[in-house]
Amino acid sequence: MLLAASLLLKGLAIPLLTRIAWLDFTTQKISNQNVLLLLCLGLGSLQLLSMQSGSWWDMGLSGLACLLLFVALFPFWVLRKVGAGDIKLMAVVPLLIGGSGLLVFSVLLLGFALATALIVKNPFMLPAGAFRLYVQHLDRKGVVPFGVPISLAAICTIGFVIYITLMPHPGPAI
Repeated sequence: MLLAASLLLKGLAIPLLTRIAWLDFTTQKISNQNVLLLLCLGLGSLQLLSMQSGSWWDMGLSGLACLLLFVALFPFWVLRKVGAGDIKLMAVVPLLIGGSGLLVFSVLLLGFALATALIVKNPFMLPAGAFRLYVQHLDRKGVVPFGVPISLAAICTIGFVIYITLMPHPGPAI
């Protein structure tokens, strides 16, 4: 029952991450309210999993990753290279996906961030005229909606974690 509740909390984060990605893409803002909701969903999910397994290792690893990401990215906000909302979102994601999903999240984030940067720097690769004009506007302003790749990587990682959790694991070969 605890596992089902934990997976439900992770699943509820997916529409919220979608909303965050859309709002960051259209307004270049990530609200504290949305980040706090993700924080609550992540902490609740991790606590349920920790109670079920009897081990607090995953929660500790996620908390450590959260703290390290915030401390490592904070200077970039001071230098105005990254928005504060992006840093807060990035710091909350490890609590949402759990320590076991950090590697998958990192690889996906790298891929989505490179794709986002490539699209913003080369908007002529895009087919739709209005979308191309919007991306050119972002390029002129010098902003990249980094919440979009963070959210996409988190959504894919949550999906992966849920899939791995629900799939039956084969026993040892005899």
